[in-house]
Amino acid sequence: MNAPPQLSSGMRSFLLIWIGQFVSSFGTSLGSFTLGVWVYQQTASTTRFALIIVIASVVGLVTAPFAGALADRWDRRKLMLFSNIGSAVMTAVLASLILTGRLQFWHVYPFIVVMVALGSLQGPALSASISLLVPREQLARAAGMSQISRAVGMIIGPFAAGLLVARIGYASVIFIDCATFLFAVATLLLVRIPSPQRPQAAAEPSGAPAAAPARPSMFGDMAQGWTYIRERPGLFALLSMYALTNFCMGMVQVLLTPLILSFATPVELGSVNSAAAAGILLGSITLSIWGGPKNRAGAIFAVLLFQGCVLFLGGVEPSIPLIAMAAFGFMFTSPILGGCNQAILQSKVAPEIQGRVFGMAAFIVACTIPLAAALAGPLVDRVFQPLLSPGGALADTFVGSLIGVGPGRGVGLLFVVLGVLVLIIVSLAFLNPRLRRVETELPDAVAASRPEPPQPEPPPAPELQNA
Repeated sequence: MNAPPQLSSGMRSFLLIWIGQFVSSFGTSLGSFTLGVWVYQQTASTTRFALIIVIASVVGLVTAPFAGALADRWDRRKLMLFSNIGSAVMTAVLASLILTGRLQFWHVYPFIVVMVALGSLQGPALSASISLLVPREQLARAAGMSQISRAVGMIIGPFAAGLLVARIGYASVIFIDCATFLFAVATLLLVRIPSPQRPQAAAEPSGAPAAAPARPSMFGDMAQGWTYIRERPGLFALLSMYALTNFCMGMVQVLLTPLILSFATPVELGSVNSAAAAGILLGSITLSIWGGPKNRAGAIFAVLLFQGCVLFLGGVEPSIPLIAMAAFGFMFTSPILGGCNQAILQSKVAPEIQGRVFGMAAFIVACTIPLAAALAGPLVDRVFQPLLSPGGALADTFVGSLIGVGPGRGVGLLFVVLGVLVLIIVSLAFLNPRLRRVETELPDAVAASRPEPPQPEPPPAPELQNA
């Protein structure tokens, strides 16, 4: 009977880190949901509640390039430790203020700024560390495992937080969040993350060692991340395609709840959210077991085309089963999309600069989402809904007979338009040969940058004897 294959030390370290992140992600879901409920119950204001989401998204967007530069300048393990310890301290202070009755609703906003900034430090450092721990062929599987931890938090976190708040109170739930950060700290203390090889200064012609090159500034590191991407047309085209499609997805994220509540109940809205969460969990598990496709660029095109079709189906008819099925299919394929993208970046970007490149890539991909969130409401209220209101310009046309007329049908029409727009964006992107060949044109930087194990020196050749 064959013995099971042994995990490499790097893969064992990744699994230990993943366990810590799994627990921490669940705690973050608990804390975020609890804090949002506390703010809404204290203020009874939807605007103040929504402002938390806006602040968090803007802070995450702005800090991503800085976090990437820091991941290359500092020890990545220490940076993740700093992120988790700082988050633990902030949640402990927040819980203490709630426990003593001293927390005011406006206190929450500076807490959100600091905690999102601390959390942003971890993303590039963790992604750049994974490529040094996990073999290239396992990168997509590792991305799927990372998605699992987020998906479990999305599914179980709000439900568990609701039960716990009723039983032990707001402060105690946030103290649990604090404890999960400390658990992540403990797992990081048990592993060693190798540092990437740094370029060495060349020796002077005289034989004396050259002076070490001047360390670029933080903004210089960020600029290098941008330059690295711009000098590789395939990577830039890939991230640009993501940014444009994310503009469409950002609108969908904002408008899905109004779409459903225009014809259904909050209970049915919850069922759609559950279907979406189940989709991302099963998609993450599938990617973890499968390991991802060999042709990752081709898979990205296929998934985005599928998601564009799903958006069309989700908007064309006010049907809970149809929308729930569309939400499940959309979210099931999202981990495959994210895993393929992350694996391409991790395998094609040199480890010593992955932090700044990943930070800039995150900025490029997410830069359109705040704009989409800001435009979604006015577009529906002032353009699309009037078109499909009784007596509207499209009410008596084929569009009106297909999508329907009345409340929420303007959102449905916008979903159809966004689905078509995604199909157009992806089809045009497919015409770019540099994007189609991004995996074959760019060399595999990970294998070249990892330190190789020392090889035994060959025995000296025997000396020839004079005749």
